Amino acid sequence: MFQLTLEEKSEIIRNFSHLSKLKYSKALPYAFTEHGTIMAASVLNSRRAIEVSVFIVRVFVKLHRAIAEHKELSHKIDQLERRLADHDQQILSLIQAIKGLINPKPLPKKRRIGFHPNGS
Repeated sequence: MFQLTLEEKSEIIRNFSHLSKLKYSKALPYAFTEHGTIMAASVLNSRRAIEVSVFIVRVFVKLHRAIAEHKELSHKIDQLERRLADHDQQILSLIQAIKGLINPKPLPKKRRIGFHPNGS
């Protein structure tokens, strides 16, 4: 268990509306780490304490999963960005080729072979 700092308390009040009454408390709140929760669960022996401890441990498990999924998602986004960076150059090349097809350079005039009565 550890005591939150004033900045941590303010952040909790901003992010969790159901804890807004904490704003008026002069004392800094305490919080349990994951391991502290498990230790408290092993010491407390009432039915309600066991239920709350199991609930809290499940929350920590879900939190770990969410963090892991976030890391995987972040990794996948990085991979996509790298892939798209390569595609940007290829797309630019395609656009230049298409523009070349849309606006072709005029062909040079060829000199006609043979006799021409008007002299051209």
